[in-house]
Amino acid sequence: MKGILLAGGAGSRLGPATKSISKHFMMVYDKPLIYYSLCNLMLAGVQEILLISTSRDLEIYQNLLSNGETFGINIEYAVQDSPNGIPQAFVIGESFIKDDSVVLALGDNIFHGTGFGSLLRSIESSHKGSHILIKQVEDSSRFGVVHMLDGVIESLEEKPQNSRSNLAITGLYFFDNSVVERTKNLSMSNRGEYEIIDLLASYNKDNLLTALELPRGTFWLDTGTSDSMLDASIFIRTIEQHTGLLVGSPEEVALRNKWVTVEEVRRSIIGQKSTYFDMLQKLVHNFNH
Repeated sequence: MKGILLAGGAGSRLGPATKSISKHFMMVYDKPLIYYSLCNLMLAGVQEILLISTSRDLEIYQNLLSNGETFGINIEYAVQDSPNGIPQAFVIGESFIKDDSVVLALGDNIFHGTGFGSLLRSIESSHKGSHILIKQVEDSSRFGVVHMLDGVIESLEEKPQNSRSNLAITGLYFFDNSVVERTKNLSMSNRGEYEIIDLLASYNKDNLLTALELPRGTFWLDTGTSDSMLDASIFIRTIEQHTGLLVGSPEEVALRNKWVTVEEVRRSIIGQKSTYFDMLQKLVHNFNH
């Protein structure tokens, strides 16, 4: 399975900083937002990743993540300068995906919970059609929404104003290899974009869409606003300070996946000083002890 990390967008709701830098570089407590989405793909067992962003920001991503070798993965890069919608990522990444299935992660979504990685790997091992993760929310008007009837997907809506469902679609999507052709057959919406909800609907029409509700105790944070960014930072800080465990660390995920060694991580963080690297130093010291 391949992975696509979609990290473009104007991020206008997080201005004025986003006039000069992508919101995905903004810090969520002790690390940049993009780290959390990168970890989602790594937790799913994905080692080949295509990061798609604007030409303005691509070089900064390359400076931050390089080719991914530090994390035991391979990262390639592609440009999406025109905001033509999420599904366009599959057309841009067609030569990268080749004959594989693919998981798409939006760069501004944070997940955390015991067993979350096992859940993602179970989707990969049984993958056919499309799988989405859904979560009950108080205000569904900001998200794509799934209507379920007796455990079956009845319909899907994009940002409904008066929805009878509060099951929001999160920013992590699993697709089989037909996703490229399905995307090419989509029509633009009234917003002038190719809509992810229409792509999901094409799978649902063929009875190939599965919605999995996130287990109780698994948190999903969408960081699209200043308030949600602050909430996410407080949430991550609380967990890390009270448990001593890192959240959203690619180095840790790589270690636990056995994609890198303790010595490789130790070498990569020599001389680095910050809250994040201090915790990583402790992790490396205690790993396997």
